[in-house]
Amino acid sequence: MSTQGLDGTTVLVVGAGSGIGTAIAQAAAGAGARVVAASRRLDTAEQVAEIVGRGTAAVRLDLGDEESIIAAADVLGPVDHVVTVAADHANGPVTTLAAADIEEAFRAKVLGPLLLTKHFAPRMSPRGSFVLFSGYVSARPQGGLAVMATTNGAVDALVPALAVDIAPIRVVGISPGVVDSGSWDGLDDKSAFFDEVARTNPARRVGTPSDIGDAVVFALTNPFLTATTVHVDGGQRVA
Repeated sequence: MSTQGLDGTTVLVVGAGSGIGTAIAQAAAGAGARVVAASRRLDTAEQVAEIVGRGTAAVRLDLGDEESIIAAADVLGPVDHVVTVAADHANGPVTTLAAADIEEAFRAKVLGPLLLTKHFAPRMSPRGSFVLFSGYVSARPQGGLAVMATTNGAVDALVPALAVDIAPIRVVGISPGVVDSGSWDGLDDKSAFFDEVARTNPARRVGTPSDIGDAVVFALTNPFLTATTVHVDGGQRVA
């Protein structure tokens, strides 16, 4: 697999509507995979499929709705690889957080991947894999990001646990740093923030969605990589 790319495989990308999700779909398609773009809104998944091209399909899949996961698994049948980048954020001081928002964050990052594994792993080849997403904040907690740090840390713990549970199907984590994926566009001074990140991390730049897409293709195609998290963060966690 590592020398042949993803030719002849099917890769399901959950949360494909995000900037990173779309980049992953494009990278997987470029490596030869048949990609299925999944989102909680079918029209979003269809838009991604149109952007990616190459025969990309679309499906509705909401990690907060187990019935939608079951339905997607039934429609798609066996897939070779599942990547989930879905996230719901509950940011802000702990004293201001709503319980429902905290629960949604855990559904997207922890419960959802567990349910994906529950319903897709039994249909997968032993050579298949799951790729889950955490993030550098698990290693560098910051004020107002307690839920993000905790959910990301939970993913880092879930990866090896699932890898043991469903072996030989592989499970790999990807932990991005600051990536110019569109998620930071709401900052008052995004340029200043990015300049500071680039000044302080060892890579001396912020990440791009294609950096993450390339890392995911590596995770999908390396048959000896499992039960670990790959840090694609420019060294942000140690900066």
